[in-house]
Amino acid sequence: MRKAQHNLRRMTAAIAIATASALALSACSVTGAPSSSGGAGDADSGTINALFMKQAGYTEDNVKEMIDDFNEKYPDITVNPTFVAYEALHDKIVTAAPSGTYDVVLMDVIWPAEFAEKGIVTDVTDRFSDKWNDEMLGGALITAEYKDKFYGVPWYPSTKLFYYNKDMVERAGYSEADIETWDGVLEVAQAMKDQGIVDYPLAWSWAQAEALICDYAQLLGAFGGEFTNDDGELVINEEPGVQALTWMKNSIDDGLTNPNSTTFLEDDVNKTMASGQAAFSLNWESTFRDLNDESISDVVGQVGVSATPSGPDGERPGVNGAMALGIASKSKNKDAAWNFITFISSQSEQEKFVTSTLPSWKSSYDNPEITKTNPDVFSAAQVGYADGILRPQVPNYSQVSQIIQVELQNALLGKKSPQQAMDDAVAAANDVLNG
Repeated sequence: MRKAQHNLRRMTAAIAIATASALALSACSVTGAPSSSGGAGDADSGTINALFMKQAGYTEDNVKEMIDDFNEKYPDITVNPTFVAYEALHDKIVTAAPSGTYDVVLMDVIWPAEFAEKGIVTDVTDRFSDKWNDEMLGGALITAEYKDKFYGVPWYPSTKLFYYNKDMVERAGYSEADIETWDGVLEVAQAMKDQGIVDYPLAWSWAQAEALICDYAQLLGAFGGEFTNDDGELVINEEPGVQALTWMKNSIDDGLTNPNSTTFLEDDVNKTMASGQAAFSLNWESTFRDLNDESISDVVGQVGVSATPSGPDGERPGVNGAMALGIASKSKNKDAAWNFITFISSQSEQEKFVTSTLPSWKSSYDNPEITKTNPDVFSAAQVGYADGILRPQVPNYSQVSQIIQVELQNALLGKKSPQQAMDDAVAAANDVLNG
């Protein structure tokens, strides 16, 4: 079990549901008065340029529908959305910041520290309603927070869930109870391979990208580890971190993981599952929607979803992949941008799109009219949200992540042993953290 002093780096505030009567009235919508000092432009008119990502979470059509809803209330505000791949999102925000190209930007949980220190996004603490601290999930709130200040509004919580082909599991002679642990997953995967049910039962997003860090994070947590110690130093070269990486490498060597996983991103994993070429994968909440879409999936109705399987000590944390919407510091339309952000982050708006991703609001999880629209994902996500592992919350996270990505791949490709790879990652990353 992790030590109590590590809790600050964990999504400790979970789906602790308050009474419906206490939240039903207060969390119906998000509203916030424009700041008298930080706002700029007309709050009810003008043009907003907003930057979103293409994959996972809300679809482009979802966002455009949100914009249509917003324009019913604010007909004189024009919103121009731009969608880029997640892998391009960070750099797009950074390079566009000096010119003020975008008014609203979508931020991953790992970026507020950097963006705040560099002055890329606006401090919106004085706009942030005190009620939201009680009404929103803790794992969502932390997405927009840095040094006790808020630099955006949580748009949605997120974690990777475990997807499995129920038909393949049954054909192999097993049940869903047999894949509640990672050891069980490997046992069933080996049986599937031996029986010729599927060549490579496991598919992962292990390309040299942030996707690899997210998969590693959940396995690291399952093996009882964390990224950093209480002093903020990277410790993934200790036993849990090396065990997790060794597990990953062995699954490739044993022919259970598709070797192309080292080039896969999440969309590639999704397509592999949807075509029936994999039985197991980790992916974001919207995957369940996609795998049950007849237009893109050959396995409709065959896929189950659960929280990540547990490790040796029974731990099964999700990785905190929550996203927030921030206002770019150079925006000339900050008040209109705030109205847009708070509208599409509101509980009533988020609850329209729960088949894509889940709301940030606690009371949504206690409303059967909402949970019944996506019951399997709601059930699985609550476990992952309740016990999440955070990637290091540091201003130079991008450099640290790139170092870890390289060394993880060095081990997965057999260029280094898992121990050597993690030793090298820790040495290089701690130089950056302490620099």
